[in-house]
Amino acid sequence: MCGIAGQVGGDPRRIAEQGDIYAAMQRSLSRRGPDQNGMYVEGAAALLHARLAVVDIEGGRQPMRLDLGGESYVLVYNGELYNTPELRAQLTAAGHTFTGHSDTEVLLHAFAEWGAACLDRFNGIFAFAVWQKRAQTLFLARDRCGVKPLFYALRAGSLIFGSELKALLCHPLVPPRVDANGLAEVMLLGPGRTPGSGVFEGVRELLPGQCAVFDARTGRLQTRLYWQLTDREHPDDLARTVRTVRDLVLDAIERQLVSDVPVATFLSGGLDSSIISAVADGVFQSAGKRLHTFSVGYQDNKNYFHATKFQPSPDAPYIRKMNGALAAEHHWVTLDTADIVPALYEAVEARDLPGMADVDSSLLAFCRHIKPVATVALSGECADEIFGGYPWYRDKTIRERDGFPWAQSTAYRAGFLKPGVLGGIDPAAFVDARYRQTLAETSVREGLSADERRMRQMFALNFRWFMQTLLDRKDRMSMYCGLEVRVPFCDWRIAQYLYSVPWAYKDYEGREKGLLREAMRGILPEEVLWRKKSPYPKTWNPSYLKSVSALLRAVLDDPHAPVLQVVQEEKLRQLLAGDDGRDDTPWYGQLMTRPQTIAWFLQLDHWLKHYRVELV
Repeated sequence: MCGIAGQVGGDPRRIAEQGDIYAAMQRSLSRRGPDQNGMYVEGAAALLHARLAVVDIEGGRQPMRLDLGGESYVLVYNGELYNTPELRAQLTAAGHTFTGHSDTEVLLHAFAEWGAACLDRFNGIFAFAVWQKRAQTLFLARDRCGVKPLFYALRAGSLIFGSELKALLCHPLVPPRVDANGLAEVMLLGPGRTPGSGVFEGVRELLPGQCAVFDARTGRLQTRLYWQLTDREHPDDLARTVRTVRDLVLDAIERQLVSDVPVATFLSGGLDSSIISAVADGVFQSAGKRLHTFSVGYQDNKNYFHATKFQPSPDAPYIRKMNGALAAEHHWVTLDTADIVPALYEAVEARDLPGMADVDSSLLAFCRHIKPVATVALSGECADEIFGGYPWYRDKTIRERDGFPWAQSTAYRAGFLKPGVLGGIDPAAFVDARYRQTLAETSVREGLSADERRMRQMFALNFRWFMQTLLDRKDRMSMYCGLEVRVPFCDWRIAQYLYSVPWAYKDYEGREKGLLREAMRGILPEEVLWRKKSPYPKTWNPSYLKSVSALLRAVLDDPHAPVLQVVQEEKLRQLLAGDDGRDDTPWYGQLMTRPQTIAWFLQLDHWLKHYRVELV
C-alpha cells in the first residue's frame, strides 16, 4: 500500500512554485509509504507518491507514466489488484507490453485501454488518480467497498486530494476549519462519518464505488457511482449457496496472499480470522513455506475478564486450538495499559479524527509488533457486516428499532455539549436524517416480505456505516506502522452475492454467520467453527480506567483545554465520577462503554489541540 496526494488545476505557475508544500504533503504520508518517494510536477498537475513496496519492488515505482496513442498518462495509486494475471493477459492480447510485473503497471495500461470502464474489471482494493496531460483531466476512483481512502477539496479552481486528511491539511488552501456540521459529525456520529464527509470545512471523501473526473481547464468536478449493492433474485438453493460461498471465500483469501514481501495473518481464535489463517496455512505449506500468525491480548486479562452478552468467552483457548491445527509459527502479543494509553494520541494522528479509543490504539500497538516480521497481513474484518454476525442483526427488538443499531446514544452524546455549540442543528434530527437517507437509497427488489426488506436495510446500514468505520480503523492504524492489512471478506463479489441471500440461509441453524460456518466445514476444528461470536478483544484491567480517568482530570484542570470549547466540564466530571447513571451506555458499537468514552474525550481534546482546529 501507499499514500497518494496532489493538486491539479488553477495557475500552472503556482503549481510549479509550490514545491515546499508538496514536499510537506508527501512527508505527511511517509508512514503509509516508508520505502520510496516520487513526485510529478508539470504544467497544471502535481502528483505525489509515498510507497510501501509490496509487489515488483523496483518496477512498481510511482508516479508511473505511460505514453500511448498520443496521450501521456501519469498514475499515483494506493492499493492491490487481486486479478492482475487475468488483466495482464487481456491487455497483452490487445497489444500492450509490460516492463515489470507490478499491478501498478497493469492498472495504468488498463486505464489507457478501457478508460473508466476498467473499474468494472478490477478485483481489488484501491484509490488512484490518473492525469491525462493532453486532455488536462484528472481521473479519480475508489474501490467498491471503500477499503482504501481518498479525500479531496476544491479550492481556487484546483482540486487538492490525498489518501489522508493530514495531506490536505498541509496545503494552505485547506485550513483546519470545522463548522457546526463538521462538529456534529464528530460529536453525534463519531467515530462514524456520513458517507462522503471529510469533517473539515469543504473537504469530501470519494464514496466507495465512486469515480470522478476533474477538468483542469474549467475547474469542474463530475462524480458518479460505478458500483453499488443491488438486490437481485437469488436463484440458488441452500446447498448451492453453501458451495458458492465456500468457493468465493477460498478464492478471495488465496488471491490476497500475493506478495513479494513477507505475509502474516491475524488470529484471534474467532471464526473469521481462523478461516483466513487455515486457508493461508494450507497455501504456505503447499509452497514449502511457513506462515506467521499473530494474536493480541492484554496484561492480566485472565484475572479481570468477565463474560458479557457481547464477549462471552476469552480468546486464548481457541487460539491454542488453532495453533495445534496449523503448521504456522504463532506470535503472542500482550499489551499493557502503558502500551495502549499513550497510543490513544497516536491513533488520533493516524486517523486525523477522534476514533474508537483503545479499540484503535490497541490495534495500532498490535500492528507495530507485526511489522518487524511481515509487511502484509490478512485480517477477518467485514465478515460480520456481510454475513450478519452482529447482535443487532439477530435481536428482533433492536433490529426493528429506528436508528443506527450500534449508536442509540444521540441524547446521551448531546447531553455533553455546551449550549449552542452546534448552532441550529437538532441532534436527533441530524442523526435521523442520515439514517432515513440510507434506507431511502437501499436497493430492495419488489415482492420481498417485511422481514427480508428489513434485512436488506440492515445490510446496507452496516455496509455503508459501521463497516466503513472499521475499515478506516484498519487502514489508518496499520498504515501508520507501515503494515498493509488486507480484508478478504470485503471482496466485492462476496458482498454482492450475500446481499440477496435469504436471511434464513445466513442464519443457518439459528447461529450468527451460520451460512459461513456451514460453508467452512472441514477447514476448522469443530470447537472453533461453532464458537459463539466474540468481538475484537479489549482490556478489562482496571488500571486502564484509572489511567485515562487521571489524564482526563488533568485536562479538565486546565481552564483553556480545547475540549472545553465543545463540552460541559461538569458533564465530564460526572462521567469520571461514574454518577451519570449511564456507565454502560455504549458510545459506539459494543466495545465503547465508560472507560472508552473517557478515552474518547481525551482523543477529542488532543485532536482539537494537535490539528489546531478552528471552530467556525
